[in-house]
Amino acid sequence: MRKSINEWAFPADMPMQQRMQLAKRAGFEGIEVALTEDDEEGSQSALGLLCVESYEAGSERIRQMAEEVGIEIASVATGLHWSHSLTADDEAERQKAMEISQVLLKAANAVGVDGVLIIPGCVHATFIPNCPVVPYEVVYERAAAAIKDLVPLAEELGVSMGLEYVWNMFLLSPLEMARFIDEVGSERAGIYLDVGNMLPTGFPEQWIRIMGQRIVRVHFKDFKRTVGTLEGFCDLLEGDVNWPEVMAALAEVGYDGWATAEIMPPYAHSPEGRIFSTSQAMDRIFAMV
Repeated sequence: MRKSINEWAFPADMPMQQRMQLAKRAGFEGIEVALTEDDEEGSQSALGLLCVESYEAGSERIRQMAEEVGIEIASVATGLHWSHSLTADDEAERQKAMEISQVLLKAANAVGVDGVLIIPGCVHATFIPNCPVVPYEVVYERAAAAIKDLVPLAEELGVSMGLEYVWNMFLLSPLEMARFIDEVGSERAGIYLDVGNMLPTGFPEQWIRIMGQRIVRVHFKDFKRTVGTLEGFCDLLEGDVNWPEVMAALAEVGYDGWATAEIMPPYAHSPEGRIFSTSQAMDRIFAMV
């Protein structure tokens, strides 16, 4: 597998090129970049981030930065599906979410990668203030329709959609996730498997063995079950992920792509320290198989 880190692991005010340079110094081969909304003052663009309205210019800038630094772009993620859900009751919000998803695919193609992270829908998220509750069966129907509508563009661009289970109270088991993906019926629809996200309700090694060739990308996170809230996410090797079993399962299904650390927020007093310690932890995890 190849070692990557998500840009959310870096301080918010650190320019993109510095994030890439730090990631490379810490031993990462790649970095996962994130699509965000444009800032009215242009500050996000100044940092070199991908923005919805200006993704074409941002993509070119990011490609140039990566080439100069000597690091690869591993994938493209976004947090925008929390504020613009593909399965919201509001039709305008669903349309906005679809536009964001289309830009996400185009931005990935523009930066030269073949994988993106998409949150397919949300029944409810307890960590989002005033998050509405949408009936499960409605979310399933809307999510299936939305992902199927995105398939032609994904296939045209050669970009795979990694659907993530991420505390959204939706697609709660690997069997259901596999069924959902198979119903979409495209090689460009799979799972972005985060080994920490399902720890409160399941075992990532079981998810890996069931999902098999449906895995598009893998996120490395760790989690303490005894905490049980967002505060339970912790440094790699500090939580309850059974890393030897996870690595064995990944080897069994033949996954050999990007493993991206999604570690946040940065340490308050030593942001570089968390980048380096994460890289070292991933080296130890990789050595377990």
